[in-house]
Amino acid sequence: MFIHLGGEKIIRCAELVAIFDLSIEKSSKISRTFIVEANKSKQIEVISEEDSKSLVVTTNKVYYSPISSTTLKKRAHQLLTH
Repeated sequence: MFIHLGGEKIIRCAELVAIFDLSIEKSSKISRTFIVEANKSKQIEVISEEDSKSLVVTTNKVYYSPISSTTLKKRAHQLLTH
C-alpha cells in the first residue's frame, strides 16, 4: 500500500515511521535536533513549494508535506486498517 504525501510524492506504508504537525519543530528541542541532524545528512525533502504543514518521517527520509498531519494520519489509518 502507498500513501500520497502531496505534490508527486508517494511512499510505501511500510516505510512510514511517524507523522507530525509542523509545530513540533518549534516546540521540542529533541525535534529540532533531529531535524538539524537529518538536514546535515541530506535526508530532508521538501515536497512542494506550498507552505509545509507536516513532517513525515520514513525509514530513509524526512519529508516536509503541504498536507496537514490530520489528513495524512487519516490516509495512513484507512490504508493500514483495510
